[in-house]
Amino acid sequence: MVPVTVTPIVEVNSLTKRFGDTIVLRGIDLSVDRGTVLGVLGPNGAGKTTVINCLTTLLRPDGGQATIAGYDVVAQPEAVRSLIGLTGQFAAVDEVLTARENLILFSRLLRLSSGAAKKRAQELLAQFDLTDAADRPVKTFSGGMRRRLDLAASIVVSPLVLFLDEPTTGLDPRSRQQLWSVVKDLKNQGITIILTTQYLEEADALADQIVVIDQGQVIAEGTVDELKDKVGGKFCELRLANLEDFDKVKALLSDIGEVITGEMGKEGPLAIAAPNGANTLTDIVLKLEAADIPLADISLRRPSLDDVFFSLTGHTT
Repeated sequence: MVPVTVTPIVEVNSLTKRFGDTIVLRGIDLSVDRGTVLGVLGPNGAGKTTVINCLTTLLRPDGGQATIAGYDVVAQPEAVRSLIGLTGQFAAVDEVLTARENLILFSRLLRLSSGAAKKRAQELLAQFDLTDAADRPVKTFSGGMRRRLDLAASIVVSPLVLFLDEPTTGLDPRSRQQLWSVVKDLKNQGITIILTTQYLEEADALADQIVVIDQGQVIAEGTVDELKDKVGGKFCELRLANLEDFDKVKALLSDIGEVITGEMGKEGPLAIAAPNGANTLTDIVLKLEAADIPLADISLRRPSLDDVFFSLTGHTT
């Protein structure tokens, strides 16, 4: 199958999907250029995985249109499947087989000859740093190793577009960093990647473009810097020496702005908009000193994607 030469390589227009009385997608629009990484962000239940399932022909949308390299995902599903790879939220490899056996199996299912399958398996084991564990059963692998193997299996035949649905969920920081390195390498090979993630720093590190989905709709899109500019200005980030001071601090700083709590709640870091930069930081320090409220730490920074997400959706991931 020779793909149609088009830019953008993925186009989605007014995509809708419902399950019974529940509307999951309410007219999604996406556009992805060849050889780039699109980060798809959104809280649980926003519709991210449903979008991926529609684009990879696992679900039939109820309305709208989506194309991969010019091929319609509904009218031409076999053509689409020949051009894409998918790593879902749960590893699809066989735990009883070894890593090598898994990759040879996937290669043979994709109609590579026996010799070509063995050669491709060896290449992928080296690329994903699994050579030393190649002949161990997958059930003995760590979570990070399984995810790398699952990703390797999805590119046995190098796809034009690779879909990664929350690929690092549950991984430790080291394994996550290793997978990030693999994703960057795949992008450098010219593979277009659509990445859904719960980790905002992951999108910040990998994505060329980001779309934010909430309640089945795209509510924002742009580069990381463009989305940060939507929040505007700078932020003061502070940690309290005594957590019981939180309510006092929130009330004391209300004339400056809303004190935003992140995933750690009152334990911080807490964030507050700093429209006047260093002057705002100084005002905060003086107010807290006058009220005899000690700080463990305070700093001035640009908006993070966490701030963007909170500003757009009213809640954290």
